[in-house]
Amino acid sequence: MGKNVGGIDRIVRVVIGLALIAWELSGTSAISPWGWIGVVPLATGLIGWCPPYAIFGMSTCKTKTS
Repeated sequence: MGKNVGGIDRIVRVVIGLALIAWELSGTSAISPWGWIGVVPLATGLIGWCPPYAIFGMSTCKTKTS
């Protein structure tokens, strides 16, 4: 399992994930699954691997040139 989520993509995922979790924990929304949904982009951003990217052969990581 190699990394397939690159720099900016990882940052955006972590920020969105944390924002959704914080929004849910702040109590401004009604009881909803948004906090749990926020775990997905947070996890994929921290791990650096996204299952749908792997399935479709996508990657936002820079390729190494030798």
